[in-house]
Amino acid sequence: LGHSTKTYSSQHTRANKMRYARAISLSSLVILELIHRCSAFSPLFAGGFALPKLPKFPWDSSENSQFSLSSNGNDSALKPGDTIAVIGASGNVGKLVALRLSDTYKVNGVVRTISPELEAFFEGREDRVNFFESDLLEELDQDGESLFPALKDANAVVICTGTTAFPTNAWSKSGEFSVTNEVLKSLLDNKFSVRDAIGDLDTLGLNTPNNVDDRANSIVLNAWQKVGPKKKKRAIMLSSIGVQRRTAMPFPILNACGVLDAKAAGEASLIKSAEELGFSYTIIRPGQLFGGPYDNNYYLGTLFQLDKDAATQDVQVGTGDELLGDTLRSTLAEITAQICEGDCARDMDFAAVNVKGDVPTAEIMLERLEAL
Repeated sequence: LGHSTKTYSSQHTRANKMRYARAISLSSLVILELIHRCSAFSPLFAGGFALPKLPKFPWDSSENSQFSLSSNGNDSALKPGDTIAVIGASGNVGKLVALRLSDTYKVNGVVRTISPELEAFFEGREDRVNFFESDLLEELDQDGESLFPALKDANAVVICTGTTAFPTNAWSKSGEFSVTNEVLKSLLDNKFSVRDAIGDLDTLGLNTPNNVDDRANSIVLNAWQKVGPKKKKRAIMLSSIGVQRRTAMPFPILNACGVLDAKAAGEASLIKSAEELGFSYTIIRPGQLFGGPYDNNYYLGTLFQLDKDAATQDVQVGTGDELLGDTLRSTLAEITAQICEGDCARDMDFAAVNVKGDVPTAEIMLERLEAL
């Protein structure tokens, strides 16, 4: 009996030691895990060295745990009800983009003037579309303060602004008056140097490519950076084919007044902001735009059906800047919405043009976009 008692006592002691060892080991792992989670502690407790990989804890798989960190990027995907600011929401493209996005998201439309015609276009969507006035030309030498109300709760931004490649009424500050006198004076003052003359027109604060496609876009991105704690998920810029081929025919002709140079600068600003702030970017390159203009919000399930040219409604997309062709405004709006809803085409640029054929189904269009 004495021997068995000693044996039991020895076994009991060993069992206790094993339990204590396991408890200490688990406690150590928990402490290491917390240190690993809190990078601010790493230099203090680990001398700045990388901590070893730790085993997976049960709570790591819990989406609701306060310790859970998203590693698959889903936290940066746009979700129904998120807010998207559409810059240039009164234009022929911008209002279609805003209309289509309002199917899924709240839309803050940034426009120069809120007109009765614009409000009528969005009749019935007042609970999903809000408008904010901002004249980007007046913000060229400012900090974009007039944009703050529209951007403060925006999870994403879609930039739909643009101007004509050559001097037209669209270059005037209101977009309604001739700029012939200003153009001729600038040419004479600069001994017919087109580049220098365009520079003078920039200084006058006109709707030149440099002011609209470069400087104004930078103002939008900088203003978005300054406002609000809202998570910034992605930014989309509607640019143009030919930006990366502006030295190859026929694009030097289109770029005679610097429109492709300005768009290239705007794209560079977008990519830089995305890298600095940690949101995703997409640059969509349409061809020459056609279809519309539209003065109502007839909506039949997909915006492709707004256009009557049924023979040229298929869509071709391709990464980079390699396609040639024209693009329906309604196609561009539909694609913009689908890459948001499908959370695809992140951190890239792609071209989109219409080709002969029938309207692709939403499923086929999404497959094409996901394959980019």
